[in-house]
Amino acid sequence: MYKTRLNLLETEYAIKKIKDFFENNLAEKLFLTRVSAPICVTKNSGLNDNLSGVEHPVSFKKDGETLEIVQSLAKWKRQALKDYNFKIYTGLYTDMNAIRKDEKLDYVHSIYVDQWDWEKIINKKDRNVDYLKNTVNLIFSSLKDTEKYVKGFYPDLTNSLPENITFVTAQELEDSYPDLSPKEREKEIVKKYGAVFLMNIGDKLKSGNVHDFRSPDYDDWTLNGDIIVYNKMIDNAFELSSMGIRVDSASLIYQLEKANATDRLSLPYHQAVVNNKLPYTIGGGIGQSRMCMFFLDKIHIGEVQASYWSEEERERCLKEGIKLL
Repeated sequence: MYKTRLNLLETEYAIKKIKDFFENNLAEKLFLTRVSAPICVTKNSGLNDNLSGVEHPVSFKKDGETLEIVQSLAKWKRQALKDYNFKIYTGLYTDMNAIRKDEKLDYVHSIYVDQWDWEKIINKKDRNVDYLKNTVNLIFSSLKDTEKYVKGFYPDLTNSLPENITFVTAQELEDSYPDLSPKEREKEIVKKYGAVFLMNIGDKLKSGNVHDFRSPDYDDWTLNGDIIVYNKMIDNAFELSSMGIRVDSASLIYQLEKANATDRLSLPYHQAVVNNKLPYTIGGGIGQSRMCMFFLDKIHIGEVQASYWSEEERERCLKEGIKLL
């Protein structure tokens, strides 16, 4: 039977330590300032994240407007950088709390999403793979610093990161494991390297399939990716972050056409991108509960966040020795 290394109270102490340390470390490395963020946005603004396009945000009416609980802040952040008058090579981060009611619940997925959403202004010339990789390396160094910090308190924890992160494209991954599913490929590559940044997610591969669906209106599919690590506790690939250099006018139109979603071009956010009224940016989300799961050797996300779980799930966890918050 599974036995956690930390009891409930020790876990809560450790969660606070991890979150405080990582966000300060990341902010220093990327020159980010913490800001407040909305829990809901108007539907007509086009600012909500459509994720893969099939999820339905929680919504309600207020003063004649349809408001939606955010699914992420990917587009809101870019607008905020302009509105707050941030300077080039500086940016923001925030605690993003979302509800994704269509999420399929399991050991690593919850309807409650908590992550650090961050965004940084860059120059047009920085819209390239080298700049993306350099930023990924900075984020990975923050993860390594956090691991060292946590193991200073809890040296017997077993999950660990390699010295460096490996870069691989979705097409290279398909070429290496053509007979496996995308998730099976991710597991194989992270078991080999420990941590990878899987790039170019969203567009079709040579097979005619996509590695994973991505919203067409914030990440440039040629300049994005996921930080994925090998989690020994669950013997599987474990995504910690999704990020990328954001669309410019040309890539936005191309991706909306590929996604049959050109109707979005009439929305205020999309008009701002097309007309070059928003800064060029890079940004992403880093899972807070995911990170705590990994560094604290937890096997269920409910051990590091308080969320909804069915009675059947709670009973099953109890039988398996999993103590949910």
